[in-house]
Amino acid sequence: MGLKQTSLFDFDFPETPIKQDKKKLSPPKEVFEAVHEPVEVDVRAVAAVVEKNVKLKAASTEKKSTRGRMKISDMAATAELISIPDDEELFSKSYYSIGVVSEMFKVNHSLLRFWENEFDILKPRKNGKGDRLFRPEDVKNLRLIYHLLRERKYTIEGAKDFLKKSKHAEKKYELIASMKDLRNFLLQLKAEI
Repeated sequence: MGLKQTSLFDFDFPETPIKQDKKKLSPPKEVFEAVHEPVEVDVRAVAAVVEKNVKLKAASTEKKSTRGRMKISDMAATAELISIPDDEELFSKSYYSIGVVSEMFKVNHSLLRFWENEFDILKPRKNGKGDRLFRPEDVKNLRLIYHLLRERKYTIEGAKDFLKKSKHAEKKYELIASMKDLRNFLLQLKAEI
């Protein structure tokens, strides 16, 4: 029994003649000469375009995702960017929408809803449509929660425990905030001197 191992390349396939029109395949003589002419290139201009493309590509790859957990170093940087009005201006309105509050703290709406579920001290009112309306007291409580979670780097459980055990947590935060304001004022004064 002699079995012979064969492959696809062992078979002879019939050749089909391909008719080619040489005039259609070759470009006209003028095009051929124009393509093969020597061209002067401004090296600086080419380098500038290449450098611009490299910077654009680097900028597009450096864009960070806003999803997932935030790095601790990024938390500290964003903690200084919150813009909560003074008490007089804050208490001038009865309610603030979730969009306005999220702009104050520079966080997503979903994070505010999550904190509402996690912390008992947050009780925003809801209108007939279900929209959350934050009172000025809720904004102050949010500022305390934001301080614990983002500035002091507490976990959710740690912040809950801190708020339960510490009866004077709000007073401590007010003291820290006034000290920060005093420090900023002194730094500005030093810069002007």
